[in-house]
Order: sequence, then structure tokens, then C-alpha cells
Amino acid sequence: MMVKVLLYGYATGVFSSRKVAKKLHEDVAFRVLGAGNFPAHRTLSDFRALHLQELSGLFVQVVKVARECGLVSLGTIAVDGSKVKANASRHKAMSYERMVQAEAALKGEIDRLLERAQRTDEAEGEEAALDLPAELARRESRLATIEAAKARLEERQREADRARGRSPDDDRRPRHPDGTPKRSKRYQRAFGVPEDSAQENFTDPHSRIMKHANGGYEQSYNGLTAVDGHHQLIVAAELSDCAADSDHLPMMLDAVVATTGELPRQVLADAGFRSEAVLAELSERACEVIVALGREGRAAGTRDAHTYPHTVAMAERLQDENVKAAYRRRKAIVEPPNGWIKSVLGFRQFSLRGLEKVKAEWRLVCLALNVRRMAYLC
Repeated sequence: MMVKVLLYGYATGVFSSRKVAKKLHEDVAFRVLGAGNFPAHRTLSDFRALHLQELSGLFVQVVKVARECGLVSLGTIAVDGSKVKANASRHKAMSYERMVQAEAALKGEIDRLLERAQRTDEAEGEEAALDLPAELARRESRLATIEAAKARLEERQREADRARGRSPDDDRRPRHPDGTPKRSKRYQRAFGVPEDSAQENFTDPHSRIMKHANGGYEQSYNGLTAVDGHHQLIVAAELSDCAADSDHLPMMLDAVVATTGELPRQVLADAGFRSEAVLAELSERACEVIVALGREGRAAGTRDAHTYPHTVAMAERLQDENVKAAYRRRKAIVEPPNGWIKSVLGFRQFSLRGLEKVKAEWRLVCLALNVRRMAYLC
């Protein structure tokens, strides 16, 4: 009963547990699905949180049912990403530079409060009354929050620096694989030190500031979908905290295989997914991959065939009229489902926080859209 109520809520644009609880009293369809039960909003919320992975796992089962019904062919799939707002305010974020300043200021305030408390004890309460323990606790709590966010930023920067080939003892000098210094400019920052403008959100630390289609910037996640070209059902739903799509195409193909058990015959992706490393990896997959190298109407820049052999090969393939005709289908396949999620279901912001929980909720949303689509097609 709880699964039916939650799934019907997501399929009809009712995502809040409070609104679902209200609908169970007011809406006939919800009352029928609830079978005379009226769980409180806290019960609904706890059930969703406790069984979130199992609810998102229903996505795979529904795709398999759709395939048995002949609604999924895996002939052609198209992949795209869509930015969805996180359950966090961008005003609850702080830059690394501001964290360093606030950390020093709070430590100074705590020291002064401790000195004042000592003087107050010595003066036996002659100073104006002040709840020093409460003031200390408030500042220490704020300091701990900022220190934790600062540590997360620094750890993320250390991982990024290691990926670039840096090491803690590189003395800010670029080095060859054998450790000898290169004759080039020094790095601007020491190993593991983020840029001053790097931000961390206190409400949902996993979310990131991302640019949306309207030109605005919000705390968001990047929801990725792989849509079957036969009946526009979503066959893979993944989510990332990275706004760029360039490294996500192999992950999406792996997700398609995990969901359906096999690779599609043809994969279409826009220029955001292009990358020489990705094209090299996908060249070994037993499916045809067509990735645009530039925006529509703009010519892609020339590349060195020795440095970018797979990119040059893709550019040559895109000159073929049959490949062009196949790629032109991409927009009509994958973009409508993303629009249906936001405009038909009305899902524009996650209810949950944290990368793993948000991933599960994204699959739950895509599951709800698939169920609606299957009901229409059947």
C-alpha cells in the first residue's frame, strides 16, 4: 500500500510526504490506493527513507517488464543530462577564502570569551550578565561546521591534484613522470589548497553550483538519462555532482547493461559528452557510438590526428549523411522525457539530501515517468 501511494504521488507530481498525507484524505485516487489507511506524513517520510534503495530498484524491474512487453528495443538510445535543483540554498554556501577568514575570526572570539569567563569568575559576577557557556557552544558549533566544510574542500582538491599528476612534495613545480622538474611555470597554489572561490554548501555538501538553461546558478545535481528510441522509455537513470557530461558516457552504457542485460546497437550523445579518452574507451564497445563534436550549426575545431585519433575519426564519420541523419534523432528521443519530468511531473527540486539518497530519488522519478508512459502506450 505504501509503495503504491508513494509511486502514484511521484507519477502525479506530489513529492512531499505532507502533501501525500493530505491527498490521502482529499483525493479519491489516493484514498483507493490507501485502502482506508491514512498514514501520517512522518510515517510516509520514514518509509521512503528506510526503503529508498528498494524503491529505486523497482526502476530496473519496470524496465524489464517494458522490454517483455515489446516497449524497449535497444536499437537506438540517446543520452543527455539535466540540471535539477538540490534541496539546498546557494545562500548557505561559503567560499574557501571566506572559510579561512571566518575560522580565524571564530577562534579569536572563542579565546576572548574564555578570557572573559575567567575574568568574570575572578570578579564574582561584577560584569554584565552574559550566558557565556551558550555563547561558547554556539561559536564552537559554527567553527566545527566551517572546519568540516574546509576539510572536505581540501580533500577534494587533493584528489584533483593527484589526478593531474601532482604530489604533496612537488614544491609547486610541474614534474615529469620520473620526478624531474619541467621547465614551465610554477603552480599558483600549493598541493591540496583550493581556489579562493571554491565553495562548499552547509545544507547539502554533495551538491554543486551549476548553471541552468535559464542562465541562473543554483545548488544542483546533474541527472542523466538514457532513453530508448522505440517508445521513449528511460532505460538507465544515473546522477552526478559534476555539471560536465564529458566523462559520463561509459557510466551510462554500463547502467544500460546493468538494467537490461545487453548493450544497445546505437548510442547518440551531444557535444557535452565528447572526450578523446571516452571515445577511445568506447571504441572497444560492441555498439555504434555517435557523439557530436560541436554545437549544431557550428563547425568543430580541427584536431591533430596523432594526438586525438579517435576524435578525428569521429569527425570523419559525422560527415556521412547516414550518420548525420541518425544523430538528428537524438534531440527528439531524449529531450522530451527530460521535459516531461520537469513540466508534466513538475519535478524541479529534490526532496532528499546527500548524493546516494538523491541518486535513489532520481531513479524513483524516472520510474514514475516510465509507469505513466507505459500506461499511455498500453
